Formats: sequence, C-alpha cells, structure tokens
Amino acid sequence: MGMLSEFRQFAMRGNVVDLAVGVIIGSAFGKIVSSFVADVLMPPIGALLGGTDFTGLKIILKDKVMEADKVVAQAVTLNYGNFIQVTIDFLIIAFSIFMMIKLMNSMNKKEVPAPAAPAEPSNEEKLLTEIRDLLKSAAK
Repeated sequence: MGMLSEFRQFAMRGNVVDLAVGVIIGSAFGKIVSSFVADVLMPPIGALLGGTDFTGLKIILKDKVMEADKVVAQAVTLNYGNFIQVTIDFLIIAFSIFMMIKLMNSMNKKEVPAPAAPAEPSNEEKLLTEIRDLLKSAAK
C-alpha cells in the first residue's frame, strides 16, 4: 500500500498535473495549427506556385512491382513534400508560442518606479562633512 500512496502523492503534485494539462493543450493546439497550415495557408501558396500540393511532392526511387493486378512490391519514395509541410507546421507553431510568451511577459511586466532622489543630508551631516573637509585640509 505504501507504493500506491507514494505514486498517488507523486501524480497529484502540481507540477505533474500542470505538465499533463500542458501536453493536452499542446496536442490540441498542434492539431489546430496543422489544420490551419493544411487547409488555410497552403492552398493559396500552392495556387501561387501553380497548383502544387506540397504533401504530394516526392521522388520515386523504385517503382512498384506488379504481377497482373496484384502489387508484389510497393514503390520506394522520398517524400520531401511531406517534410516541407511538417517544417512549415513547426515554424508556425514555434512562432505562435513565441508570440504568446512575449504577450504573457509584457502582461507580467511590473512597472518599476523611478528611484526616488536621495534625501538631502541633514544639518548635522552637513556640519560633520565640513569639519571632515577642514581637518583634511589642515592635515596637508
């Protein structure tokens, strides 16, 4: 029973729960960004580039082998278009997170009040300073 209660204590710590929530929200955010890139951003870019769909870009290294109507061996392809798509997704996600953190940091900035001017020395301090200066000049 000791290990179970220890695990429960570990799992219910604030950091673990916060991390779990962050992973879930991050996963959902990733899906939103992937949809944005695939469904909103890439079609106009593809249209500008002559109807190119990045995910379909590939280099065929070896054609598929067929016997009659059956595929004996699948084609070997280098899917560089999919890599381009994932890279664009990453850049957009990274930029979005950067902007979100920048916004949060600007909201958390506390205005530091300007340092107050030092208080003017009291009459006693002025008198002591004059005596010190006179003693220094007399010693020379």
